[in-house]
Amino acid sequence: MSEADTPPVGPGIRRRRRALELTLAEVARRAGLSTPFLSQIENGHSRPSMGSLHRIADALDTTAVQLLSTAEAPRPVDVVRGTSAAVRDTGAQGAGDGRMRPLVRGHQRLHALEFTGDHEWGREFRHRNDEILYVADGGAEVEVDGSFYRLERGDTLYCAGGLVHRWRPIEPGTRVLVVGIADHVQATDEQSG
Repeated sequence: MSEADTPPVGPGIRRRRRALELTLAEVARRAGLSTPFLSQIENGHSRPSMGSLHRIADALDTTAVQLLSTAEAPRPVDVVRGTSAAVRDTGAQGAGDGRMRPLVRGHQRLHALEFTGDHEWGREFRHRNDEILYVADGGAEVEVDGSFYRLERGDTLYCAGGLVHRWRPIEPGTRVLVVGIADHVQATDEQSG
């Protein structure tokens, strides 16, 4: 898939950059991109690859998932068809045949993504809220807070918010679903008394 398959994330990038009071040049430098290219992204004239989107998210102290979620308005009911387009998940080095497909669109209270193919092992994640990883097909290796887990088809791993984690497929044809509470949601624990 080409960069054109990435949802238009420019306005969300611009809002986040301005909220952090950063210049276009500062974010471009932090992300390792040219200022003109970042300007084209913000203005909707170009769309980033997933690798570039990850670097922009890191520069803005957020996640690619959050930037993607702001690309579309929330919908009270939305059907995402199995034939909907996946975005190439290139990772930081710009190579790889991994694909990522949003299963929930818009700025919702949860995010859900389907990953197929390669997934960059070197990239670590830490989310504000809880997340689960479900292996629909194949197998995956997951590291959470220094502990390693091997997951097979049908297995689910729960990861509490704030824990550093990363994962990778270990079998051809692996399909992983990642579902979590969106970072903009303030999850609270209720204690019954």
